[in-house]
This record gives sequence, C-alpha cells and structure tokens, in this order.
Amino acid sequence: MAIPAQSIIRRAVETLQDTTSVRWPVSELVRYLNDGQREVVLYRPDSMVTNATVTCVAGTKQTLPASGAKLIEVIRNAAATSAKKSVRMINREILDAQTPGWHNIAGSVDILHFMYDPRDPKTFYVYPPATTSAQLDIVYAAYPTDILEPADGALYTAVTGNISLPDIYGNAILDYILYRAYMKDSEYAGNAQRAQAHYAAFN
Repeated sequence: MAIPAQSIIRRAVETLQDTTSVRWPVSELVRYLNDGQREVVLYRPDSMVTNATVTCVAGTKQTLPASGAKLIEVIRNAAATSAKKSVRMINREILDAQTPGWHNIAGSVDILHFMYDPRDPKTFYVYPPATTSAQLDIVYAAYPTDILEPADGALYTAVTGNISLPDIYGNAILDYILYRAYMKDSEYAGNAQRAQAHYAAFN
C-alpha cells in the first residue's frame, strides 16, 4: 500500500513541534523527503526493484531505461523467436582474453551472456552482440519520483502524492527528514545528538 507523502510530512512537523511550519517550511521538508527516497535507493536498490522487457540496440553495449538507476539482473531472452532462453552473467575479462574481437562478431537475436560492472551501473554488455530484434527481461532499480514541493508558506496539508518506495520504508524516510531538520539547527543544545540518532535509525 502506498503511503501519502502528506502523512510523513505531518508526522515530521508534529515531531519537530512546528505545526505552523515557521522554522522548517513544508517545501524544505519535502525536499528532505525526496533526498531521503534517493538515499534509500542508493543503499537498497531492491527498494525500487522493477521488472521490464527491453528491446536491445544493435551491438554489445546496452543501457537501462531512462528511469533506471542500477542494473540488478538480466533474466532471459524475451523475443518470440528466442524461446525464452536464460541469460547468464560472465566475467568480461575472460571473454576479452579468449575472443578479443567479440564486440565485432555477427549480431544475434539470442543473447547467451551479459556482463556488468557496478562502477558503471546503468550500462551492461551482451554476448553475442544484439540485433534490434533482440529483447531481454531485466530487473533494475528505478529512480524514485520526487514529490512536488508546495508553495512557500504552505502547511503540510498542501503536500500531494504518494512516496515511490514501499510502505515499509515510511519510517526510514521520516527519520531521514528529522535528521536533516535537526542538522539545520545543530547549534542548539541537543539537536546535533537528535540528528545523529535519527540518522542512525535511518541507517
């Protein structure tokens, strides 16, 4: 079940004892919420896991859809002519050593292997090179959709939309918002410790 962003912002302003949103404007808290969603996906890509069928471009180099943040797995061929054959991950260094010219061999609709480097999270390579008829079923982590910031001076009731993450991450996002809010006022006694406590809870 999706959680309304408004309910999380409401809990934040109540915890901060700033229900009129004077010290921490609602638009600022919404920015913290959006940052928190992205932070969760950074550490837990499976929080925004997405299954999709993608059509390959010609060649070995493939990229995720625009909404993709990080590849998790390539499952199988999806083209009607490929009989849903599985695709296995292999080490690119082995292929480079054994068949240095593998990027230039004839293309195929049937993909046998994929290669992925987490240092380049939105790109993966396939063997043999794909034709434009090749399709793959993949799993990837998607970017969360930002909640629209309300106008300056608005109350929490002006916040609309649901968070992108599953409801189990609602408390983690709240802790992230409170961490950022208390860091803003860390010069006041106790707030630095409160900020670190909420960040620890978020982690």
